[in-house]
Parts: sequence; structure tokens; C-alpha cells
Amino acid sequence: MVFLLQRGPARAGVRPGPVRGGAGPVLAAVSGLLALSAVPAVAVAVPAVAAPAGPSAVRPGDRSGDHLTVVVRQAGSGRDGRYELSCHPAGGSHPDAAEACRVLDERTRWGRDLFAPVPPGTLCTMIYGGPATARVTGTWAGRRVDAGYDRSNGCEIGRWDGLVPLLPKLGSVPA
Repeated sequence: MVFLLQRGPARAGVRPGPVRGGAGPVLAAVSGLLALSAVPAVAVAVPAVAAPAGPSAVRPGDRSGDHLTVVVRQAGSGRDGRYELSCHPAGGSHPDAAEACRVLDERTRWGRDLFAPVPPGTLCTMIYGGPATARVTGTWAGRRVDAGYDRSNGCEIGRWDGLVPLLPKLGSVPA
């Protein structure tokens, strides 16, 4: 038995019933399906729940070699410096390696660059977050990383804050 399903919203003016005019592609598809129906059926398990809407998390096998170097400047005493971070297992000279690895793992998704710059044309608030800068280089989830960070506007502040504790948590700048 063959069922044809329409995906997406129903189109106005389309009624159920036999296909008229332009039925060639539909008939070819049905013919192909009927030919396949002669093949013995194979049981396929279908999950009862829907797949997540967003990109999936990175698989553990893709995590070997996760190593980042973080250089922070003008963030203040005790925050400036060069830190090494290795994950899986967590280690290196980073002051909070385990938490940094946990947060990075939690936020990493296939198809999304965790370290991507603010897209061109993005409207950002003109809030100055201070002179702090950071550079993150290395490898994460099998991809090369070379990303710069500053706190020059609201978008850049949000981008920085999204990587805390990899980058140091900074408070507001006094007026």
C-alpha cells in the first residue's frame, strides 16, 4: 500500500481527489514506489518523539583535541594573561578549566560557530564596556578557532559575556 502525504500548509484552491494535468511526475513517483513494494519489507524503528528543532550537540567522538589558548588584555588585575584550556578531560592553566569546558560543551551545536563574530549590519547599542580585549585560538569541536573579542558596544559585550567563564566576567564600567 502506498500513501502520498502533503507536507506543509494546505494550499488554497487545492482539493483532495484525482490528479489532473501535470500528473506525469506524480505517476512516475508512484510507479517507482510500487516497484519498490516488491522488495521484502524491513522493520524500521521510528522514534515516538520529535527531533529537536535546533542543531544537535557535538558528539563526544568529535571532541578529542579540544584545546584553546586565551589571551586577555586590559581586563584588570588578576584577569589579564595567557591561559591554556584543554577539555575532555579539563585541564590547563585556565583559572576555572572544568567550568569553562562545561559551558563551552553546553553551548556548542553543529552548524553554529560558537566563536563567530557579530554579523555585519547588526544593530548594536552604543554602550562602552571598557578597554578589555581577548583573543581565543586553537581547536574546538574539530574546527580551528581564531576569534577576537572586545567590549566596544552592546553586541560585543553580549558576545563576550556569552563565553564567560572562558573569558573573565567583567562588571559595568563606571561613568
